[in-house]
Amino acid sequence: MAIILSIETSTTNCSVSLSSKGETLVLKEDNNSNYSHAESLHVFINEVVKSAKINRENIDAIAVSKGPGSYTGLRIGVSAAKGLSYALGIPLISVSTLKALAYQINVSEGVIVPILDARRLEVYSAVYNSSFKQVRTIEAQILNEHSFHDYLANGKVFFVGNAVEKTKTLISHDNAIFVDGKLPSAKEMSVLAYNKYKISDTEDVAYFEPFYLKDFIALKSKK
Repeated sequence: MAIILSIETSTTNCSVSLSSKGETLVLKEDNNSNYSHAESLHVFINEVVKSAKINRENIDAIAVSKGPGSYTGLRIGVSAAKGLSYALGIPLISVSTLKALAYQINVSEGVIVPILDARRLEVYSAVYNSSFKQVRTIEAQILNEHSFHDYLANGKVFFVGNAVEKTKTLISHDNAIFVDGKLPSAKEMSVLAYNKYKISDTEDVAYFEPFYLKDFIALKSKK
C-alpha cells in the first residue's frame, strides 16, 4: 500500500504528512517564526498517524526533507526521521527541499526557481523546467540585479519560496513572476517520496546527513 510518513523542517514551517501511494491523506503543519520544531514535530507526527487511523507498524517508509535550509531545522527533522526509521525497521527516503518546493506551482512554460533565504543577500536556489526536470544545480548564491539573467532573457521565470521578497528588491524584469506565501511542505513530498520508494531509492540510516550546502556558522549573541 506504500504508506509514507514525510517530515519537512527546513524552514520556519514545521510540516508532517502521511500519504498512500503518493497521495497525501493527512497534513499537519505550522509556520512559526520562533522555529518551534523541537517542541512541535513529534506532536504533529502523533497527530497525523492518529488522524489517519493507521498504526505506526503499518508505515512502510519515512521520508525527510534533506535540504538545503535551516541548519538547526534540518538537523531536528533528520534526527527524528532516522530515529523512526531505525525503531520501526523501515526505509529512510530523502527528498530534495527545493524540488518539493518547485512542485507547489504548475506552469506550462518557462522555468521554476525555488529560492530559500540564507543570510543577507544570499539564497539557496535551483532551476527546474515546467516538467520539474532540474536544469541547473542547487547553489548558494549572492543575489544581484543580474541573477538569473539568462533565464529571464529567454522566457518566464517563476520564483517561489521564502526568499521571494528579497528577490523582488533586486530583480526587475517583465519575465520575472513572484509567487508569494509559499514554504516547503510535507504535502508535496508525498509523490516524490513514493516515486523513490517504488525504485528502492533509500538512504543508509547510519550515515545519512542533511544537505546543508555550506558549513554552519555560529553567530555571536547580541545580548
